[in-house]
Amino acid sequence: MIMNNGQYTYPFGKSSGVINLKVKNLQSIRQPEHKQKGVALITVMLIVALSAVLLMQMTSRLQMQMQRTENIILNQQAYWYAMGAEAFAKRVLITSFNKDKDVINLAQPWAKGETSFPVDFGEITGEIKDLQSCLNLNALRNSSGSTGINTGTNTGTGNTTSGKRAGGKTSGSKNAGGKLTPGKPPARAALQELLVLLGIKDVSSFEAEYMVDALSDWLDADSSIASAGGAEDNDYASREFPLLPANNYIGSVKELRVIEHFTLPALVALKDYVCVIPNSGLHKININTISSEDPMLLQALLGGLTQSDAEQILSARDPEGFKDVNTFLNLPEVKNLKLSPEKEGQFVVDSDYFIVKTSASFNNSYFALNSIMKVEENNQISVVSRTIGRD
Repeated sequence: MIMNNGQYTYPFGKSSGVINLKVKNLQSIRQPEHKQKGVALITVMLIVALSAVLLMQMTSRLQMQMQRTENIILNQQAYWYAMGAEAFAKRVLITSFNKDKDVINLAQPWAKGETSFPVDFGEITGEIKDLQSCLNLNALRNSSGSTGINTGTNTGTGNTTSGKRAGGKTSGSKNAGGKLTPGKPPARAALQELLVLLGIKDVSSFEAEYMVDALSDWLDADSSIASAGGAEDNDYASREFPLLPANNYIGSVKELRVIEHFTLPALVALKDYVCVIPNSGLHKININTISSEDPMLLQALLGGLTQSDAEQILSARDPEGFKDVNTFLNLPEVKNLKLSPEKEGQFVVDSDYFIVKTSASFNNSYFALNSIMKVEENNQISVVSRTIGRD
Protein backbone atom coordinates (compact mmCIF):
# COMPACT_ATOMS: atom_id res chain seq x y z
CA MET A 1 0.00 0.00 0.00
CA ILE A 2 1.40 3.34 -0.99
CA MET A 3 0.09 6.53 0.53
CA ASN A 4 0.44 9.70 -1.47
CA ASN A 5 -1.21 12.98 -0.52
CA GLY A 6 -3.98 11.38 1.42
CA GLN A 7 -4.54 8.68 -1.21
CA TYR A 8 -3.91 5.01 -0.66
CA THR A 9 -2.78 3.02 -3.68
CA TYR A 10 -2.48 -0.69 -3.49
CA PRO A 11 -2.31 -3.37 -6.11
CA PHE A 12 -4.84 -6.18 -6.58
CA GLY A 13 -2.85 -8.73 -8.39
CA LYS A 14 -2.48 -7.54 -11.97
CA SER A 15 -4.81 -4.70 -11.32
CA SER A 16 -4.27 -1.70 -9.20
CA GLY A 17 -6.61 0.78 -7.62
CA VAL A 18 -6.71 4.05 -5.84
CA ILE A 19 -8.78 4.78 -2.77
CA ASN A 20 -9.24 8.35 -1.66
CA LEU A 21 -9.45 8.66 2.13
CA LYS A 22 -9.97 12.03 3.71
CA VAL A 23 -8.93 12.04 7.35
CA LYS A 24 -11.12 14.30 9.45
CA ASN A 25 -10.59 15.58 12.98
CA LEU A 26 -9.67 12.60 15.16
CA GLN A 27 -11.05 14.39 18.26
CA SER A 28 -14.53 14.26 16.82
CA ILE A 29 -14.15 10.53 16.47
CA ARG A 30 -13.21 10.13 20.17
CA GLN A 31 -15.95 12.51 21.49
CA PRO A 32 -18.39 9.77 22.59
CA GLU A 33 -15.75 8.37 24.93
CA HIS A 34 -15.29 11.78 26.59
CA LYS A 35 -19.06 12.16 27.03
CA GLN A 36 -19.27 8.88 28.91
CA LYS A 37 -16.46 9.90 31.24
CA GLY A 38 -18.31 13.20 32.08
CA VAL A 39 -21.55 11.41 32.99
CA ALA A 40 -19.68 9.05 35.28
CA LEU A 41 -17.99 11.99 37.01
CA ILE A 42 -21.32 13.77 37.56
CA THR A 43 -22.81 10.55 38.97
CA VAL A 44 -19.95 10.17 41.41
CA MET A 45 -20.31 13.81 42.50
CA LEU A 46 -24.06 13.34 43.09
CA ILE A 47 -23.41 10.25 45.19
CA VAL A 48 -20.81 12.13 47.26
CA ALA A 49 -23.17 15.09 47.74
CA LEU A 50 -26.03 12.80 48.74
CA SER A 51 -23.79 10.98 51.19
CA ALA A 52 -22.70 14.30 52.68
CA VAL A 53 -26.32 15.41 53.12
CA LEU A 54 -27.25 12.09 54.74
CA LEU A 55 -24.22 12.30 57.00
CA MET A 56 -25.17 15.83 58.08
CA GLN A 57 -28.73 14.73 58.79
CA MET A 58 -27.54 11.76 60.82
CA THR A 59 -25.11 13.95 62.75
CA SER A 60 -27.81 16.56 63.43
CA ARG A 61 -30.25 13.92 64.65
CA LEU A 62 -27.59 12.31 66.79
CA GLN A 63 -26.80 15.66 68.39
CA MET A 64 -30.52 16.26 68.98
CA GLN A 65 -30.93 12.85 70.56
CA MET A 66 -27.91 13.46 72.78
CA GLN A 67 -29.31 16.87 73.84
CA ARG A 68 -32.73 15.34 74.48
CA THR A 69 -31.20 12.59 76.57
CA GLU A 70 -29.20 15.16 78.54
CA ASN A 71 -32.34 17.25 79.13
CA ILE A 72 -34.22 14.17 80.36
CA ILE A 73 -31.40 13.32 82.74
CA LEU A 74 -31.25 16.89 84.08
CA ASN A 75 -35.03 17.10 84.38
CA GLN A 76 -35.11 13.76 86.15
CA GLN A 77 -32.53 15.02 88.64
CA ALA A 78 -34.62 18.16 89.24
CA TYR A 79 -37.66 15.90 89.73
CA TRP A 80 -35.88 13.91 92.42
CA TYR A 81 -34.78 17.14 94.10
CA ALA A 82 -38.47 18.14 94.21
CA MET A 83 -39.43 14.74 95.60
CA GLY A 84 -36.72 15.14 98.23
CA ALA A 85 -38.23 18.49 99.19
CA GLU A 86 -41.63 16.80 99.51
CA ALA A 87 -40.16 14.17 101.85
CA PHE A 88 -38.49 16.91 103.87
CA ALA A 89 -41.82 18.76 104.13
CA LYS A 90 -43.38 15.61 105.58
CA ARG A 91 -40.75 15.55 108.30
CA VAL A 92 -41.35 19.23 109.06
CA LEU A 93 -45.09 18.65 109.42
CA ILE A 94 -44.60 15.59 111.63
CA THR A 95 -42.19 17.54 113.83
CA SER A 96 -44.70 20.38 114.13
CA PHE A 97 -47.52 18.02 115.12
CA ASN A 98 -45.43 16.16 117.66
CA LYS A 99 -45.03 19.39 119.62
CA ASP A 100 -48.68 20.38 119.52
CA LYS A 101 -51.07 18.20 117.55
CA ASP A 102 -54.31 19.80 118.74
CA VAL A 103 -53.61 23.39 117.72
CA ILE A 104 -52.16 24.33 114.32
CA ASN A 105 -50.89 27.90 114.01
CA LEU A 106 -48.54 30.12 112.04
CA ALA A 107 -45.83 30.04 114.73
CA GLN A 108 -44.99 26.40 114.00
CA PRO A 109 -42.00 25.32 111.86
CA TRP A 110 -44.10 24.43 108.79
CA ALA A 111 -45.33 28.05 108.48
CA LYS A 112 -41.94 29.72 107.91
CA GLY A 113 -42.87 30.73 104.39
CA GLU A 114 -40.86 30.16 101.23
CA THR A 115 -37.42 28.69 101.92
CA SER A 116 -34.55 27.96 99.54
CA PHE A 117 -31.78 25.38 99.89
CA PRO A 118 -28.66 25.30 97.69
CA VAL A 119 -27.74 21.92 96.20
CA ASP A 120 -25.10 20.73 93.75
CA PHE A 121 -25.58 22.58 90.43
CA GLY A 122 -28.94 23.97 91.50
CA GLU A 123 -31.39 25.09 94.14
CA ILE A 124 -34.56 23.83 95.83
CA THR A 125 -37.34 26.20 96.89
CA GLY A 126 -40.33 25.09 98.92
CA GLU A 127 -43.31 26.43 100.84
CA ILE A 128 -46.01 24.77 102.95
CA LYS A 129 -49.52 26.23 103.12
CA ASP A 130 -52.59 25.21 105.06
CA LEU A 131 -55.44 24.24 102.73
CA GLN A 132 -57.89 24.93 105.54
CA SER A 133 -56.94 28.58 105.67
CA CYS A 134 -58.91 29.18 102.46
CA LEU A 135 -62.39 28.41 101.16
CA ASN A 136 -62.65 24.92 99.69
CA LEU A 137 -64.71 25.22 96.49
CA ASN A 138 -65.63 21.54 96.64
CA ALA A 139 -67.59 22.27 99.82
CA LEU A 140 -70.34 23.67 97.60
CA ARG A 141 -71.04 20.15 96.31
CA ASN A 142 -72.50 19.20 99.67
CA SER A 143 -74.06 22.64 100.10
CA SER A 144 -76.02 22.25 96.89
CA GLY A 145 -78.41 19.75 98.39
CA SER A 146 -77.31 16.87 96.15
CA THR A 147 -76.21 13.46 97.30
CA GLY A 148 -73.35 15.01 99.23
CA ILE A 149 -71.19 11.89 99.03
CA ASN A 150 -67.85 12.53 100.68
CA THR A 151 -64.81 10.32 100.41
CA GLY A 152 -63.48 9.71 103.88
CA THR A 153 -63.65 13.26 105.16
CA ASN A 154 -65.78 15.12 107.62
CA THR A 155 -67.91 17.57 105.70
CA GLY A 156 -68.85 19.50 108.80
CA THR A 157 -71.62 21.95 108.06
CA GLY A 158 -71.45 21.29 104.35
CA ASN A 159 -74.27 18.76 104.65
CA THR A 160 -76.72 21.09 106.32
CA THR A 161 -80.28 20.73 105.09
CA SER A 162 -81.36 24.26 105.89
CA GLY A 163 -82.61 26.30 102.98
CA LYS A 164 -83.60 23.32 100.78
CA ARG A 165 -86.65 23.38 98.64
CA ALA A 166 -88.75 20.55 97.23
CA GLY A 167 -86.42 19.78 94.35
CA GLY A 168 -83.55 18.99 96.71
CA LYS A 169 -81.66 22.15 95.76
CA THR A 170 -80.55 24.98 97.96
CA SER A 171 -82.67 28.08 97.71
CA GLY A 172 -80.50 31.13 97.23
CA SER A 173 -82.58 34.14 98.19
CA LYS A 174 -81.83 37.50 99.70
CA ASN A 175 -83.75 39.79 101.94
CA ALA A 176 -84.76 43.32 101.04
CA GLY A 177 -81.43 44.74 102.14
CA GLY A 178 -79.49 42.47 99.82
CA LYS A 179 -77.95 40.54 102.75
CA LEU A 180 -77.49 36.80 102.65
CA THR A 181 -80.29 34.88 104.32
CA PRO A 182 -79.30 33.05 107.52
CA GLY A 183 -80.55 29.70 106.21
CA LYS A 184 -78.08 29.53 103.31
CA PRO A 185 -75.35 26.87 103.73
CA PRO A 186 -72.17 28.51 105.09
CA ALA A 187 -69.81 27.56 102.25
CA ARG A 188 -72.21 28.85 99.61
CA ALA A 189 -72.96 32.04 101.55
CA ALA A 190 -69.25 32.68 102.15
CA LEU A 191 -68.31 32.39 98.46
CA GLN A 192 -71.14 34.67 97.38
CA GLU A 193 -70.24 37.25 100.00
CA LEU A 194 -66.56 37.02 99.05
CA LEU A 195 -67.29 37.70 95.38
CA VAL A 196 -69.08 40.90 96.37
CA LEU A 197 -66.42 42.03 98.85
CA LEU A 198 -63.59 41.64 96.35
CA GLY A 199 -65.05 44.41 94.20
CA ILE A 200 -64.61 42.56 90.91
CA LYS A 201 -65.54 44.59 87.85
CA ASP A 202 -69.11 43.95 86.65
CA VAL A 203 -69.80 41.58 89.57
CA SER A 204 -72.61 42.75 91.83
CA SER A 205 -74.55 40.69 94.37
CA PHE A 206 -76.80 39.55 91.50
CA GLU A 207 -73.92 38.25 89.35
CA ALA A 208 -72.25 36.73 92.43
CA GLU A 209 -75.37 34.69 93.17
CA TYR A 210 -75.50 33.46 89.56
CA MET A 211 -71.82 32.45 89.73
CA VAL A 212 -72.39 30.46 92.91
CA ASP A 213 -75.47 28.80 91.38
CA ALA A 214 -73.46 27.77 88.31
CA LEU A 215 -70.65 26.33 90.44
CA SER A 216 -73.14 24.39 92.54
CA ASP A 217 -74.67 22.88 89.39
CA TRP A 218 -71.22 22.00 88.08
CA LEU A 219 -70.46 20.12 91.30
CA ASP A 220 -73.76 18.38 92.07
CA ALA A 221 -74.48 14.86 90.89
CA ASP A 222 -77.74 15.55 89.03
CA SER A 223 -78.59 17.32 85.76
CA SER A 224 -81.33 19.64 87.00
CA ILE A 225 -80.75 23.37 87.27
CA ALA A 226 -80.61 24.71 90.84
CA SER A 227 -82.00 28.18 90.13
CA ALA A 228 -82.12 30.92 87.54
CA GLY A 229 -78.34 31.31 87.57
CA GLY A 230 -77.58 27.60 87.32
CA ALA A 231 -76.22 25.81 84.26
CA GLU A 232 -76.30 22.18 83.20
CA ASP A 233 -75.76 20.04 80.09
CA ASN A 234 -77.71 22.15 77.59
CA ASP A 235 -75.94 25.37 78.55
CA TYR A 236 -72.46 23.90 78.07
CA ALA A 237 -73.28 21.76 75.02
CA SER A 238 -74.49 24.84 73.10
CA ARG A 239 -71.12 26.61 73.32
CA GLU A 240 -68.77 27.11 70.38
CA PHE A 241 -66.53 24.49 71.98
CA PRO A 242 -69.10 22.22 73.67
CA LEU A 243 -68.46 20.35 76.89
CA LEU A 244 -70.39 18.74 79.72
CA PRO A 245 -70.39 19.70 83.41
CA ALA A 246 -68.32 17.54 85.72
CA ASN A 247 -71.17 16.73 88.12
CA ASN A 248 -68.41 15.88 90.54
CA TYR A 249 -65.65 17.49 92.59
CA ILE A 250 -63.36 19.86 90.69
CA GLY A 251 -59.62 19.27 90.57
CA SER A 252 -58.26 22.80 90.40
CA VAL A 253 -59.27 26.41 90.93
CA LYS A 254 -58.48 26.95 87.23
CA GLU A 255 -61.51 24.84 86.38
CA LEU A 256 -63.62 27.89 87.19
CA ARG A 257 -62.67 29.29 83.77
CA VAL A 258 -65.05 26.89 82.01
CA ILE A 259 -67.94 27.31 84.46
CA GLU A 260 -70.81 29.56 83.45
CA HIS A 261 -70.69 33.23 84.55
CA PHE A 262 -67.11 33.02 85.86
CA THR A 263 -64.70 35.43 84.16
CA LEU A 264 -60.93 35.75 84.15
CA PRO A 265 -60.98 38.85 86.42
CA ALA A 266 -63.10 36.87 88.91
CA LEU A 267 -60.65 33.97 88.80
CA VAL A 268 -57.67 36.27 89.37
CA ALA A 269 -59.40 37.97 92.31
CA LEU A 270 -60.43 34.68 93.93
CA LYS A 271 -57.18 32.72 93.62
CA ASP A 272 -55.70 33.97 96.91
CA TYR A 273 -58.85 33.22 98.92
CA VAL A 274 -60.12 29.91 97.58
CA CYS A 275 -58.58 26.46 97.11
CA VAL A 276 -59.53 22.90 96.21
CA ILE A 277 -59.23 19.87 98.46
CA PRO A 278 -59.32 16.86 96.10
CA ASN A 279 -62.41 14.66 96.36
CA SER A 280 -63.51 16.29 99.60
CA GLY A 281 -66.36 18.60 100.54
CA LEU A 282 -64.68 19.53 103.82
CA HIS A 283 -65.63 23.02 105.03
CA LYS A 284 -63.60 23.61 108.17
CA ILE A 285 -61.59 26.85 108.32
CA ASN A 286 -58.64 27.06 110.71
CA ILE A 287 -59.00 30.46 112.33
CA ASN A 288 -55.35 30.31 113.41
CA THR A 289 -53.91 30.05 109.89
CA ILE A 290 -55.97 32.66 108.02
CA SER A 291 -53.46 35.21 106.82
CA SER A 292 -53.67 38.65 108.38
CA GLU A 293 -53.50 39.97 104.81
CA ASP A 294 -56.82 38.30 103.94
CA PRO A 295 -59.39 40.00 106.19
CA MET A 296 -62.06 39.76 103.48
CA LEU A 297 -62.08 35.97 103.83
CA LEU A 298 -62.96 36.30 107.52
CA GLN A 299 -65.60 38.88 106.61
CA ALA A 300 -67.17 36.52 104.09
CA LEU A 301 -67.16 33.58 106.49
CA LEU A 302 -68.80 35.54 109.33
CA GLY A 303 -71.11 37.75 107.31
CA GLY A 304 -71.85 41.23 108.60
CA LEU A 305 -68.36 41.85 109.99
CA THR A 306 -66.69 45.08 108.93
CA GLN A 307 -63.25 45.05 107.33
CA SER A 308 -61.73 47.04 110.20
CA ASP A 309 -63.08 44.51 112.73
CA ALA A 310 -61.71 41.63 110.65
CA GLU A 311 -58.30 43.28 110.46
CA GLN A 312 -58.39 43.91 114.21
CA ILE A 313 -59.19 40.26 114.99
CA LEU A 314 -56.40 38.91 112.77
CA SER A 315 -53.76 41.44 113.81
CA ALA A 316 -54.52 41.06 117.55
CA ARG A 317 -54.43 37.29 117.32
CA ASP A 318 -51.75 35.67 119.46
CA PRO A 319 -48.78 34.34 117.42
CA GLU A 320 -49.69 30.85 118.60
CA GLY A 321 -53.32 31.41 117.67
CA PHE A 322 -56.46 30.64 119.61
CA LYS A 323 -56.28 27.65 121.94
CA ASP A 324 -59.83 26.67 121.04
CA VAL A 325 -62.71 27.86 118.88
CA ASN A 326 -64.70 29.26 121.81
CA THR A 327 -61.95 31.77 122.52
CA PHE A 328 -62.44 33.13 119.02
CA LEU A 329 -66.24 33.04 119.15
CA ASN A 330 -66.24 34.95 122.44
CA LEU A 331 -64.40 37.92 120.99
CA PRO A 332 -66.66 41.00 121.22
CA GLU A 333 -66.55 41.60 117.46
CA VAL A 334 -67.68 38.03 116.77
CA LYS A 335 -70.10 37.64 119.66
CA ASN A 336 -72.07 40.71 118.59
CA LEU A 337 -72.84 39.03 115.27
CA LYS A 338 -74.94 36.35 117.02
CA LEU A 339 -73.81 33.63 114.63
CA SER A 340 -75.96 30.62 113.88
CA PRO A 341 -74.66 27.18 114.96
CA GLU A 342 -73.91 26.41 111.29
CA LYS A 343 -71.64 29.43 110.93
CA GLU A 344 -69.96 28.75 114.24
CA GLY A 345 -69.31 25.20 113.07
CA GLN A 346 -67.19 26.48 110.17
CA PHE A 347 -64.21 27.19 112.40
CA VAL A 348 -61.55 24.91 113.89
CA VAL A 349 -58.07 25.37 115.35
CA ASP A 350 -56.43 22.35 113.72
CA SER A 351 -55.90 21.31 110.10
CA ASP A 352 -55.79 18.07 108.16
CA TYR A 353 -54.79 19.22 104.66
CA PHE A 354 -51.64 21.02 103.53
CA ILE A 355 -50.11 21.86 100.17
CA VAL A 356 -46.37 21.81 99.53
CA LYS A 357 -45.23 23.99 96.62
CA THR A 358 -41.78 23.00 95.42
CA SER A 359 -39.56 24.18 92.58
CA ALA A 360 -36.16 22.69 91.84
CA SER A 361 -33.45 23.77 89.40
CA PHE A 362 -30.52 21.69 88.18
CA ASN A 363 -28.13 22.82 85.44
CA ASN A 364 -30.71 25.15 83.81
CA SER A 365 -33.40 22.48 84.08
CA TYR A 366 -36.47 23.35 86.18
CA PHE A 367 -39.21 21.29 87.79
CA ALA A 368 -42.25 22.48 89.77
CA LEU A 369 -44.35 20.19 91.95
CA ASN A 370 -47.44 20.83 94.06
CA SER A 371 -48.21 18.08 96.58
CA ILE A 372 -51.38 17.98 98.68
CA MET A 373 -50.89 16.10 101.94
CA LYS A 374 -53.32 14.81 104.51
CA VAL A 375 -52.60 14.28 108.20
CA GLU A 376 -53.80 10.87 109.30
CA GLU A 377 -55.03 9.93 112.77
CA ASN A 378 -51.60 8.69 113.90
CA ASN A 379 -49.95 11.93 112.74
CA GLN A 380 -48.57 10.19 109.66
CA ILE A 381 -48.63 12.09 106.39
CA SER A 382 -50.09 10.72 103.16
CA VAL A 383 -49.88 12.37 99.75
CA VAL A 384 -53.36 12.90 98.33
CA SER A 385 -52.35 14.31 94.96
CA ARG A 386 -49.38 15.65 93.00
CA THR A 387 -49.55 18.27 90.28
CA ILE A 388 -46.61 19.02 87.99
CA GLY A 389 -46.15 22.64 86.94
CA ARG A 390 -46.61 26.06 88.46
CA ASP A 391 -50.01 27.45 89.44
